Amino acid sequence: MNIQLSVNRDLNANDILQLYQANKWSAANKPELLIKALLNSHSLVTAWDGTTLVGLGNAISDGYLVVYYPHLLVLPSYQGKGVGRLIMDKMQEMYKGFHMQMLTADGNAIDFYKKNGFERAGQTEPMWIYSGGDH
Repeated sequence: MNIQLSVNRDLNANDILQLYQANKWSAANKPELLIKALLNSHSLVTAWDGTTLVGLGNAISDGYLVVYYPHLLVLPSYQGKGVGRLIMDKMQEMYKGFHMQMLTADGNAIDFYKKNGFERAGQTEPMWIYSGGDH
C-alpha cells in the first residue's frame, strides 16, 4: 500500500460522497453543502491509494492560535492501516505550535485520538446544536 497525501482542493464530488457514504456520515445527505464546507476549510488533506480517495481530514482555524478538526474519515477497508494517522500527522505538522488544537470524538474514534496525543479537555462537557445523524 502506497498512500499519498495531498492538499490539492481539485477534488471530484463523487469521490468525496463515496467516502462519506461508506462511513455512514449524515453530511453525505447534503452533498452541495458538504463540498462547499470542505473547499472552504482552512486546510484539507486527502489520502490516495493511486486514484482512489481513501481518507480525508479538514481543519477550521483562525490561522494563529486555535484549530478545530471537524472531519477525519477513512474508507472502512483502509481503517486500521495507518491512513488516519498519516492525515492527523500532516494536520498536526501544519498546526504545530498552535495554542489549542480541538476536536470532538465519539465511539471508536476516542481511542484513535488518544493515540494521537489528544486528551479530554479538563472537565469540559461536549455540547452542540446538531441537525444530523451520528456524524
